[in-house]
Amino acid sequence: MKRDPSQALWNPAVETLPREALQALQLDRLRRQVRYNWERSPVHRRKFDEVGAHPNDIRSLADFARIPLMTKEEHRQRQEESLREHGSPIALMGCAPAEEIVRISATSGTTGVPTLYTLTAHDVAIVNEMHARKYWRAGIRPGHTMIQALSLSMFTGGLPLSQGIMHLGACVVPVGIAGGTKRVLDMVALTRPHAIVATPSFGQYLIEEAPKHTGRPAHELGLRYFFCAGEGGGGERDVRQVLADGFGAKVYDHTGGGHAFHGISCDHADEVDGAMHFVSEDHCLLELVDPKKRTPIPLEEGAMGEMVFTFLDWRGGPFMRYALGDLLQVWTKPCPCGKPGIRFKILGRTDDMLTVKGVNVYPQAIAGVITRFRPRLTGVFRIRLDRPGPLVQPPLRLRVEHSGLEPAALATLEHQLTQEFRESLRIRPVFEWLLPGDIPREAGKTRLVEVVQP
Repeated sequence: MKRDPSQALWNPAVETLPREALQALQLDRLRRQVRYNWERSPVHRRKFDEVGAHPNDIRSLADFARIPLMTKEEHRQRQEESLREHGSPIALMGCAPAEEIVRISATSGTTGVPTLYTLTAHDVAIVNEMHARKYWRAGIRPGHTMIQALSLSMFTGGLPLSQGIMHLGACVVPVGIAGGTKRVLDMVALTRPHAIVATPSFGQYLIEEAPKHTGRPAHELGLRYFFCAGEGGGGERDVRQVLADGFGAKVYDHTGGGHAFHGISCDHADEVDGAMHFVSEDHCLLELVDPKKRTPIPLEEGAMGEMVFTFLDWRGGPFMRYALGDLLQVWTKPCPCGKPGIRFKILGRTDDMLTVKGVNVYPQAIAGVITRFRPRLTGVFRIRLDRPGPLVQPPLRLRVEHSGLEPAALATLEHQLTQEFRESLRIRPVFEWLLPGDIPREAGKTRLVEVVQP
């Protein structure tokens, strides 16, 4: 990428550093970051006090793993405490003075009160660069136009994403999804973009709706890239294939909003189980822990655990040993694409996991199976529970749209679908069959689980 040489945040060599050199860079930044956090944030200082530690004690990543984790629930509690005691939600966790804070982003808050990310101009520049790294890897260049069909809000996939696209030098059309499907398709027709950023479920809905609103199939819209974001599914081969065929585009899964953790898949995603390259290791330290015991899990080939991240070289509200609630699998061996570094796949959220007769299953894995049976299925479904998970009283009930099949064809499909679930996920759900359009479409993040009290 062509960048202003005075911009010290970006060094093109960092993305190709040998593993040992990258870890040395991380440790150096980590030691400076923890001292910064300890000196400026009462919340971070408490974490050291809990184990009788001091920043001088952090001489290795193993030393750092002694510091207690921060969870989303604790984060919300500290926000409330900060509001009560200081009249500001960021006073306790924030490290920079108020006059240096230029942006507050937030999670979507779909499962509770939003958690806040506070950024200085320095931090915003880091986020912009991480977005630019991802899209540059995929082939986006100045002169390309990208439809941003996620959000136009303060949430991490809204303004930060649009700013990152502009930082690369590409043109962003921040249409969002609040205006509805027709608005997005109208802007595609008007601006002739090269790429679109949207949730996988909204992408599939656009494929259905394009002929109704434009008079032509989605693959004639001229989109060359589809970037999955905002929800799971982009890591599933069958979901990517549906989007690739529907739009006639290259499909990439990617993650990272207004914070320091960013990743994107490469052109070899089908060969590496849909994994994404971790592109922000110089600004984010990744750890894995056991979701129940909270003990460290080594970052080795194929390792799985709950994601824990620490921001490096961050000034506003740096997260430290933050357990995000996502379950990751990582790979450390070289990727066929030739790019170095860790690769990862988000398997699901730890609080989304369902347990059926001792078998753990995630909604996006169910979505992957459903997608394999398009076009006989529309791909739209919901998991119906009579009480919140994770324990599910069998059988697992699925509400699934079919394409209008006759009874005999539907019976055949149900048999085949049952077999696929047994072989792929080791579960045997029961199906409530619905016609196309019976399940309302959601333009934003799709909630796949419905809890209906009996």
